[in-house]
Amino acid sequence: MEAWTNKRVFLTGHTGFKGGWLSIWLTALGAKVTGFSLPALSPSFYQAADLAGQYPETFADIRDLEAVKNSMTAADPEVIIHMAAQPLVRASYADPIETYDTNVMGTAHVLEAARSCRNLRAILVITTDKVYRNDENPAGYREEDPLGGDDPYSASKACAEFVSASYRASFFSEAGKPLIATARAGNVIGGGDWGGDRLVPDMVRALEANEPAQIRAPNSVRPWQHVLDPLWGYLQLAEQLMAGNNARVGAWNFGPRPSDFQSVAALAGKFVDHWGPGASWQSDDEPHPKETNILALDPTKAMAELGWRPRLNLDDSVRLTVEWHKQHQAGADGLALSLSQIEMFTGRL
Repeated sequence: MEAWTNKRVFLTGHTGFKGGWLSIWLTALGAKVTGFSLPALSPSFYQAADLAGQYPETFADIRDLEAVKNSMTAADPEVIIHMAAQPLVRASYADPIETYDTNVMGTAHVLEAARSCRNLRAILVITTDKVYRNDENPAGYREEDPLGGDDPYSASKACAEFVSASYRASFFSEAGKPLIATARAGNVIGGGDWGGDRLVPDMVRALEANEPAQIRAPNSVRPWQHVLDPLWGYLQLAEQLMAGNNARVGAWNFGPRPSDFQSVAALAGKFVDHWGPGASWQSDDEPHPKETNILALDPTKAMAELGWRPRLNLDDSVRLTVEWHKQHQAGADGLALSLSQIEMFTGRL
């Protein structure tokens, strides 16, 4: 992907799980990354891969418009990839105002700051598979389906879609203006995710402590995919936006094959099988905030128009995740581990 060589990329959320993986991949492609994010939590992929100081970065909050403007102006980006967010459903119930402020106004701040960037060519806003109105559709939501969201997180991300569409129509519609797209991915897994209230990180913490993993809602179905699959889609989409392809504006799904729309219990079973002897899980029957029972994405548009398709099935995804954590626990370097998995992945393209 020579199109990324020396391209100036402003990446929000670079200390997060997906943002950290993307920053490594972009750097490997020769891009000049500038990160903007809150400081990394501990433990985190950012720490495990020793990303501090690998590229210019600003530690600030996207709710601070002036901080976003100052950092973005200094970076003079050609492309913006906006990933910073409050990413958890359960946390959104605990603090809905922070969730709306971060996910809605934070997106508005990034797009407002982008209006002053003279050399900007493309903006990619990352949202989620949960932006769709919850109709429990097992066939998978398509980009033209109605947006909605019952919980604050899902609703806030649907709002981020509306904010992006509004800025595109109001301020970026003229010829020569940056092109804007949004990307909606499934439930990603991969090495280095220690986030709270997520299935795989919860399993990793339990299994590393030689304890049974406590699993919520084992019968819920999700579109599981390895983190590298949607990131590859983001790179393809952003590259075409940078090239000025107006057909690429709007919303895009990046989801797994239908065979990988599987239950929480199925993923947990694969995870303990790959982890090895002594690993186990059990159902957590305590009451928890309501979440969607069935969530599926239809990525037909990305497959037909971008030439993208998922390269890793669920078994591959779980195996790579377990291998990353096992090797890192044994002392392997997180950055080297990640680069080797990216190299493996790109060999499948």
